[in-house]
Order: sequence, then structure tokens, then C-alpha cells
Amino acid sequence: MSDTYIPPKVWTWEKESGGTFASINRPIAGATHDKELPVGKHPLQLYSLATPNGVKVTVLLEELLAAGHTEAEYDAWLINIGEGDQFGSGFVEINPNSKIPALMDHSVTPPRRMFESASIMLQLAEKFGAFIPEDATARGEMLNWLFWQMGSAPYLGGGFGHFYAYAPEKWEYPINRFAMEVKRQLDVLDRRLAENEFLSGKDYTIADMANWAWYGQLVLGRQYNAAEFLDVASYKNVLRWAEAIDAREPVQRGRMVNRAMGELSTQLRNRHDASDFDTMTQDKIEAAES
Repeated sequence: MSDTYIPPKVWTWEKESGGTFASINRPIAGATHDKELPVGKHPLQLYSLATPNGVKVTVLLEELLAAGHTEAEYDAWLINIGEGDQFGSGFVEINPNSKIPALMDHSVTPPRRMFESASIMLQLAEKFGAFIPEDATARGEMLNWLFWQMGSAPYLGGGFGHFYAYAPEKWEYPINRFAMEVKRQLDVLDRRLAENEFLSGKDYTIADMANWAWYGQLVLGRQYNAAEFLDVASYKNVLRWAEAIDAREPVQRGRMVNRAMGELSTQLRNRHDASDFDTMTQDKIEAAES
């Protein structure tokens, strides 16, 4: 950095910080406008966007449906964080932290709100008795890796991803600092997966889904255009694990839900029925409108 920043005695918010997403960042919580959320026909109502944290939950919901848990049918509504949808009053009522994903479970009385991706995943896995080991040791490992991801991913997204891909300028110190940490995390995963098919052992669980959404997609070259920079191909066990999960059809469907970028055929911005994957992707919607 060319100029040394001298922090003031008391920080005040005087201007946007610059870079991608700067216009939606602010130092206060709460709603900025009144907006009710839509409610569809299913008990589970998801409000999200296909960021890694959003993908975690849609992958789990699609895996539950594929495993025969028909009561996991859901409506998924697009929350456009670039336009500040997460600061609408209806969304803030579900998640006071104004972050996607957020979910309402109307199958219980009163309806139950869920926020924070790992919390949503754990509650859904327990609700349906799936993708969570019954064996106490394996369950403990699953919880270890689920919460490892929650504690580690901010270094990947908010740290490395921000300074490498989104900051207004490229600064060597933060990029080096967070690249080193991300590579250490990849090494942690690589060592674990050298001895285990999945993170908790032999079984595929919500810990794998959560970590795959971040680290799996990173080594598959889908995040920050940083695969070569981070030499992700050298983490062979992580890559093997990521490719195996990526090949699962429910995972492929989950990646499409609430997606608003990339190839139009991969974008199912709102999802209300399994048939929507065949009829309501953005390429088909735009073709019908033209």
C-alpha cells in the first residue's frame, strides 16, 4: 500500500469503502425499507441467493428430496443482495443479520425461522433424520467439520476473495496474508481427505455439503478466478472429493437454485417445483418472452 493509514481515535462512517458490494455495506443493522416476503405453497420457504452459503442449503434440500423425503419440498425465492433485498422488513424479521440464506418452516406452529447456513442445515438434517450420522463418534466429526467451515470460510470469502477479486485496488499485503491462510486451510482438508472418503469418515453428510460449497467450488475453479494463483490442483485429495460431490445430480440442481449469474440455462432464479428445472430456467423464460 502506498500510503500508511493512521486510524482515528473514533471510527466514523463517512463514505463507501469502495469495491464490489460497497453500496450495500453499512455499519448498522435493521431494515431500510418495508417489503413483505412472498410465501409459496410448500411448508419450507427459502429466501436466498446462490452464493456459497446459499448453495449449501439448496444442495441439502435437493439431496433430501432425492433421498425420498417428500416433506422437504420447498419454495425458493431470489434475494438480490446487490439491490438490498436483504434489508427489507420481511427479510430482517427472519434474519436480523440481513444475510442470506434465511428460511421459514411453516410445518410447525408457530412457524419457525432459521438463519445462518449451518444452523439451517443442522435443523433440516435433524428434522428429516438424514445426512447426519447416528454413531456418536461420526456425528461428532461431522459437527467438527461443519463448524470448522463456518469459522474458516470468512478468511476465504471476506479475506482472500475480497482483496483478490473485489477490492478497488490490488494490495500485496492482504492478498499474501489471506492466500497463505486459504492454502493452509486447503492443506487441512487435503490431509483429512487423504485418509477418509468424506469429512466425517465413510458417510456423506451436511459437513461435506457445507465445505464443498466453499472449498470444493474453489478447487473446481469457480471462485474468484483464483485456481491457478492458489495452485488448487496440488490438493489432490480435495479435488477428488470435490469432483465426486460435483457429479451428484442433487448437487447440480442445488447449484442452479436462486442463481442469477452465469449461463442462463443454469439459472433457476425462483424454484417452486421439481419440474421448474426443466421449464423455468432463465434461458427458457427469456425465450418465451422474446
